[in-house]
Amino acid sequence: MNVRHALLVLVAVTLAGCAGTATKEQEDLGYGTYSGEAGGAQSGGVGEGGVAGGAALDDSASAGPRASARNRTVYFDFDRDEVKPEFRQIVADHGRYLAANPAVRVRLEGHADERGSREYNIGLGERRAQAVRQALLLQGAAASQLSTVSYGEERPAMTGSDEESWALNRRVEIVYAQ
Repeated sequence: MNVRHALLVLVAVTLAGCAGTATKEQEDLGYGTYSGEAGGAQSGGVGEGGVAGGAALDDSASAGPRASARNRTVYFDFDRDEVKPEFRQIVADHGRYLAANPAVRVRLEGHADERGSREYNIGLGERRAQAVRQALLLQGAAASQLSTVSYGEERPAMTGSDEESWALNRRVEIVYAQ
C-alpha cells in the first residue's frame, strides 16, 4: 500500500467516526440541512458566522498551489452539502490565500458517491462546490477567482461500493490554475 492509499484509508476511518446527522441546533446556526435518504438534498452552505465560526485563523497554515492534496479536498457527509466544521479551517486558509493573491484562480470540483441517479449526483456535486465557493467568498476571495464544476459520481477518488470508498468520493477538490 502506497502513502496515498494509506492517507485515504486514514481519512475514511476518521470520516466514518464523524458521520451523523446535524442537530436542530446546528441547523439553526446555519450549518446546513439534512435531507435524508428519501428526500432531495437542500443547499445549506456556511452559516452567518463565516467559515471559521469566529475562531482565529492560523496564518502559518499552508494554502494555495503548494498545499498538499489532503489540504485541497473538502469531504462531505452522505447526501449533505454543507462545509463540515473540521474542514472550515482548510477552506479559510485557501480563502485568505486567494484574497492576498488576486491573480490566482481556482476551480472547485464537486463530486458525489455512486449512490443516487446520475442527474441527482451532478446536482449534489454542484451544491457542494457552491458551498465551498460561498465559504471562500466569505474569507475575501473574489468571485472572478472562482469557477465551479460538478462531476457527480463520474470521477471517483476510490472505486468500490463500500463506506470507505463512498466517504472518499463525497468531496470538493480545490484545483489551482496552472
